[in-house]
Amino acid sequence: MTSSRLIHLKPDTAPIFWWLVLCACVIYGMILLGGVTRLTDSGLSMVDWKPIMGIIPPLSENDWQEMFLKYQQYPEYKKTNFEMTLSEFKPIFMYEYLHRILGRIIGIIFFIPLLYFTIRKAIPPVLIPRLYLLLILGGFQGVLGWYMVKSGLVDDPNVSQYRLTAHLGMAVFIYSLILWTVFDLSLNYNHAIRSRIKWMSSTLTLLIFLMILSGGLVAGTRAGIPFPTWPLMGDTFIPPQIYSMNPSWLSAFEDMATIQFNHRMFAYLLTIFIVIFAIVLLGSNVPRFLKNGTTVLLFVLSLQVVLGISTLLFYIPIPVAAAHQVGAIALLSVSLFITHSCLSREQI
Repeated sequence: MTSSRLIHLKPDTAPIFWWLVLCACVIYGMILLGGVTRLTDSGLSMVDWKPIMGIIPPLSENDWQEMFLKYQQYPEYKKTNFEMTLSEFKPIFMYEYLHRILGRIIGIIFFIPLLYFTIRKAIPPVLIPRLYLLLILGGFQGVLGWYMVKSGLVDDPNVSQYRLTAHLGMAVFIYSLILWTVFDLSLNYNHAIRSRIKWMSSTLTLLIFLMILSGGLVAGTRAGIPFPTWPLMGDTFIPPQIYSMNPSWLSAFEDMATIQFNHRMFAYLLTIFIVIFAIVLLGSNVPRFLKNGTTVLLFVLSLQVVLGISTLLFYIPIPVAAAHQVGAIALLSVSLFITHSCLSREQI
């Protein structure tokens, strides 16, 4: 290593580093906007998918009337929002419109610099397959988003929780892979970490990712609505109606009570695991920056627990619920940093 500093940018890869940092930040914002779009029930307000022409918003009152008339032909208006006025339609349309526009902006931010760096042969060979995989995954994510929306345009005015969770999971995976690459390009360390800590840190990152997917099922089924209480669900800790579907395993994906119960149990398990991991790491002979990262992890976990409980007790207020979602991504980000540091990779 040429430097003892934790963060060290090589001159030839610094532009790629800052480009990927920008991409990660914008995707983080995209996940937040996607959560708000879901919380405001805005996702089905745009009933067609026009990748090119869709960038032009309604510009006149006639344009708005045309969009509203299209919306009125679909189940969400007919079965749920049949009393909605044009003035009420405009905000939900704009949430979904901005969500789709930001998706296109992300594509441009990623593709044009990638093309430039490729032509200039500025990309380290080891990164080329990864960056082009990200390009493919980004295109697939756009198609997956429309596939999700289509599920709510047929008979049931609700998107499939399976497709919503897949769409969220893909966004988080793309974000994680970009962030991991940012760490590859910037973190400069050379230390020995016990295999137990490496195993625990990797397991922690996987558990947080699975927890986020669990949250996707909660959002997709609106499973937070039936039991706005804590620590009990209604009058009991374990509600009697969980796993009542036939077959019972289907309840974990389609029954609101079971999905919320599982999400809570997963949260308890994750909290216990993080505390145990922190005790092990903080009591070990590891670099100071790893201990500092673990302290940040505990702080973000505490904030996330408070946000999760508050989301329930205050009956899913949009600002709190949105903060809870991005808090999960923040928790994952810190965990990725710790895991990357524990695995002691050579800097690209």
